[in-house]
Amino acid sequence: MLVAFNSFAQNEQKGLVFDAQTKEPLPGVTISWADGKSGAVTDANGHFSVASSTTKVVVSAVGYRRQEVTLVAGQSLRIELEPAAEDLQTVVVTGNREAALRTETPIAISKLSAKLINETKPTSIYEVINKTPGVLMVNLNNEQHMMAIRQPMTTNAYFLYMEDGVPIRPMGVFNHNALLEMNQFTVSSIEVVKGPVSSIYGPEAVGGAVNFITQRPTAVPTARVGIQFDQWGYKRLQFGAGARQGKFGIYLGGFVSKQRDSWMASSDYDKSSYFARLEYAFTPRTRLTGTLSYNDYNSQTSGSVDSTAFFARQYVSTTDFTYRKTFSLRSRLTLEHDWKGGSQSFITAFVRNNSVGQNPAYSIRWTTGAATATGQINSNDFKSYGFIAQHTQKLNFLNSKLIVGTTLDLSPNTYYAYQTDLTTELRADKKSVIKYTQVKERPDIQLANYQADIHNVAAYVQYDFEPLPKLRLSAGLRYDRMAFDYTNALDKSTGSKDYSQATPKIGATYDLGNGKGLYANYAKGFSPPALTSIFLKRTTPTASGDLFYYNLQPTKFDNMEIGGWASLLNNKVYVDAALYQMNGTNELLSIRQPDNSTDYQSAGKTLHRGVELGVTYRPSKQVFFRFGGTHAVHQFVEFTLSQRASDVIQNVNGKDMPSAPRTLWNTEISYYPVWLKNFRTSVEWQHVASWYQNQTSTVNYGGYDFANVRVGYQWKGIEVFSNILNVTNALFATNATRGNNATDRTTYTPAAPRTFVVGVQYNFAGKR
Repeated sequence: MLVAFNSFAQNEQKGLVFDAQTKEPLPGVTISWADGKSGAVTDANGHFSVASSTTKVVVSAVGYRRQEVTLVAGQSLRIELEPAAEDLQTVVVTGNREAALRTETPIAISKLSAKLINETKPTSIYEVINKTPGVLMVNLNNEQHMMAIRQPMTTNAYFLYMEDGVPIRPMGVFNHNALLEMNQFTVSSIEVVKGPVSSIYGPEAVGGAVNFITQRPTAVPTARVGIQFDQWGYKRLQFGAGARQGKFGIYLGGFVSKQRDSWMASSDYDKSSYFARLEYAFTPRTRLTGTLSYNDYNSQTSGSVDSTAFFARQYVSTTDFTYRKTFSLRSRLTLEHDWKGGSQSFITAFVRNNSVGQNPAYSIRWTTGAATATGQINSNDFKSYGFIAQHTQKLNFLNSKLIVGTTLDLSPNTYYAYQTDLTTELRADKKSVIKYTQVKERPDIQLANYQADIHNVAAYVQYDFEPLPKLRLSAGLRYDRMAFDYTNALDKSTGSKDYSQATPKIGATYDLGNGKGLYANYAKGFSPPALTSIFLKRTTPTASGDLFYYNLQPTKFDNMEIGGWASLLNNKVYVDAALYQMNGTNELLSIRQPDNSTDYQSAGKTLHRGVELGVTYRPSKQVFFRFGGTHAVHQFVEFTLSQRASDVIQNVNGKDMPSAPRTLWNTEISYYPVWLKNFRTSVEWQHVASWYQNQTSTVNYGGYDFANVRVGYQWKGIEVFSNILNVTNALFATNATRGNNATDRTTYTPAAPRTFVVGVQYNFAGKR
């Protein structure tokens, strides 16, 4: 038997397949004989073996360029597959928490590849995410942001942000700035789902979900280290390294960045971010993965400027004392097993430790003409313990599969806020402020002080099957219960509250053949209010004497969409399109009051309807064109706006929601000259149409256009690059808002003037 085994082993040819861009091993790659007969498939770590008598094989995988390889007897093969950047139909994991073909996933989902991320060389993650059709991540400077995915530009918790499928923050904790806690240098790819995916991921995944897929240990030893900086005082040092040895793999990476004396006064910031990922393969079918993410962020929050300063390009903040500090530590451990017949199971245990402290500019209250104002200092801290478990069972009946899963998230949360007293320096007309000065902290005047133990539990099921050839149906249902026990020190109350909801979905894909297909789906979603809004002290008590927003109702959505994809002109053109309508109920709105405070109100009904389009075109190896955009309407259907300060009641039915540009798109053309190998250049154009600044649709901001130019060149392992952002030095604001009163003034969040980002990076890839 030993002799026979030895003889068999000597007659095998072994190989390894990995991504040419990231050097990550590629599972599921097909190794077929040159005559078209089936051969082998790579395992989870990219390994395969074929008979040594084989002389030539064809290596192919979805989303990669097909490659023909000649085998040399006695030599182990290392095959690098080049990504097909123009191919919009690829393998995605965010649709149902496991790898699946885009063509079998009946939702609008886009994948931002490692090649696109690497060539963008972003200093902030919005530079990449805004390349997604139908998505606008609003840059509020220093990596702060708002988001717009099938929604107006908003800070509402309608978007779920995840790292390898695990939410960055728990449901119920204000999450809109969660991406401050991301390490963009160690992200391998990004998947963006548009529309509700509550049936798999639960509440908050209603406008969409953004999943950051982290870098895996590399198939061959790799290392990269670099710096990048601009003329406005931004500097960053970054590094990453990975390798595999036997059953064990490791990847480490991170960066340290800082900004000093920028174009915007009082906007210094520091960030350090580190990431580690370890993998261990007990067998080719059983794997253990652990990750650790550490982020420390400390920034001045210069806020907005008034119209006088904005149009004069005098980027001087009205505050020099506001700040935001965040600390986060996340870890997860995932055990995966592949069963015979294609079934899969995994269980992920995770922990989080988070603290956010701030003295926010957006909380300053000031009445026109007053010599004094108030602000606040607050802190929001939580720890989390939880798990996600899922099993996928492949069935012979109608080529079907059944997915069942459950999640548990326990997150004790504490929050407090107290007042600060400010004085003002007014302009000559006394209608706006030149500068606020913080006079005194007032911990004796508490604005919020609560402790809540959040319990999030859920169970979900999904069934996919093919009743007819080329037609695949998917039906799912998830039940969520978010509950918390609380103690509110301000009104000396204790109690508990819960929100529960079942969210179904049903979808279908139909393969038309020749790289073309259609899909349709219907899904429900809901989002409970964040605890910070529930326990916010009201500016004015209600008629019944309520001091807090205990009775806020969850937001609910019904989403219907149809879409499709097509490969044209011998795979040179790819088109991906979707048409959707999402009806909302009880959408939570932050109504700005005359003193800049916030009053929460729920809109009875809202409408979100639009079309999204993504196009790529590669006429040759030298030219690549990409376009992604949307035209959408976001309107009030039933909403009566109540302005308590003036007792004016206004019906805004049929009017556009504020901060809701109807059209936005991002397009880019890249050039890779054959006469200068390893050189690249691209021109990108971002367009955002006009939007209304208030709920009454009386004041409009004209929108903006700007362009970026990127160039890069690699010589051996040394890469030099430059990004010229806002190359025409356009004057525009990424956010412009005002209240609903005639005396309110517009505040602008100015975009950076022309910025030259320069970088140098050394990339090393060894052999194995």
